[in-house]
Amino acid sequence: MTTKLDPGPDLDTDTRLAAEPPPPSPLLDIVVPVYNEEESLATAVQRLREYLDANMPYSARITVADNASTDGTLAVARELSTRFDGVEVVHLARKGRGGALNQVWRASDAQIVAYCDVDLSTDLNALMPLIAPLVSGHSDVAIGTRLARSSRVVRGPRREVISRCYNLILRTTMHARFSDAQCGFKAMRADVAHRLLPYVQDTGWFFDTEVLVLAERIGLRIAEVPVDWVDDPDSSVDVVATAVADLCGCARVAWALSRGRLPVSELRQTLGRDHRPGPDVAGVPHGMVGQLARFCAVGVTSTVAYAVLYLILHNWCGAQVANFLALGTTAVLNTAANRRFTFGVRGGERRMRDHLVGLAVFAFGWAVTAGSLLVLHAIAFDPGRVVELTALVIANLVATATRFIGLRRLFVSRAPRQHTAEQAVIDRDNVEKHNVGKNDRTEGAAA
Repeated sequence: MTTKLDPGPDLDTDTRLAAEPPPPSPLLDIVVPVYNEEESLATAVQRLREYLDANMPYSARITVADNASTDGTLAVARELSTRFDGVEVVHLARKGRGGALNQVWRASDAQIVAYCDVDLSTDLNALMPLIAPLVSGHSDVAIGTRLARSSRVVRGPRREVISRCYNLILRTTMHARFSDAQCGFKAMRADVAHRLLPYVQDTGWFFDTEVLVLAERIGLRIAEVPVDWVDDPDSSVDVVATAVADLCGCARVAWALSRGRLPVSELRQTLGRDHRPGPDVAGVPHGMVGQLARFCAVGVTSTVAYAVLYLILHNWCGAQVANFLALGTTAVLNTAANRRFTFGVRGGERRMRDHLVGLAVFAFGWAVTAGSLLVLHAIAFDPGRVVELTALVIANLVATATRFIGLRRLFVSRAPRQHTAEQAVIDRDNVEKHNVGKNDRTEGAAA
């Protein structure tokens, strides 16, 4: 029987015999959170332990986290810990899967912490691909995804629709890039967990999403592993109630991020992710490679829109007026798209000024294109719409380089701010306020 050493005041663990030497710390600690699972726990733990012994090349421990079960789950878990080596039991007095994972992961002495649901819906053959990016140091967090094309999933249409809608909401409202927030199969480097989890508040099913959103915001690398997953028809999870709670959690986290209540910059620095996106290229300013790629994508879209508008307006108002109207319309949209997408500027601050500068850039582009039309008509009396449009597109490409330089000078200083000495002080104050509030809540709960 093995137990954790000094797991923290909120954990109640079985005591270790005084003569028993402490076992070496495992590389992997797999937590199985349970609540009233006396019927299925023994089968799950035996199956998981046998799989680890046969297929896992690293030392691995199973920790059964019983969060306030009211049936015989704790007794079953303790019996399993005496029957199998490498099985540990932790009992928590408070209900909540997220709270159990948060406390056990933070108390773990393993290098990598993971969890899987007790129903083992996820095929265990995905376990090695899950932890491999963490062992190698390539990634900080790893998640199983049921929404990849190569995943094989068996579940009812109701859960399928709710899951996909929820992840779509995360992508559109939280700008999340991970595909499956709620798959019960995740792992994390323990050093990252120890720094990140004190700022994760949810103790229920939203815990997974909150961890991933915060991890993504501070620049951690999240690896996704396609999994084979079979729905458990006997699951006690209330899908609708869980979805509603998740949406409330999204609103809470979004509000905290927008108000600066989470020390994102401080965490980026302490976790070694205080860098701007984009590769380093000799002789090229940091971040310009990604900006240039996004600018080109916006430019191609704007050019297509410009060509369509020009051809529509040509018969109505002639070449010069059509060029002016088409270029002016797409210039406004182009500035807005580059402001947000290319250079990452958010909010309404100085938006009017930005568009005025964009119109100034537009004026230059219009002068170039209008001049090209004058030259073209001076050479050929009636060149035709196709020839006109070709000349205008070429002239627009000439003006594009100037547009990129002008917009970059305008926006680059206001891209997402980097960690400065002043910001470090602010972040430390936020951390202290967070810890004071947490201690007050803990003392109140104890009272």
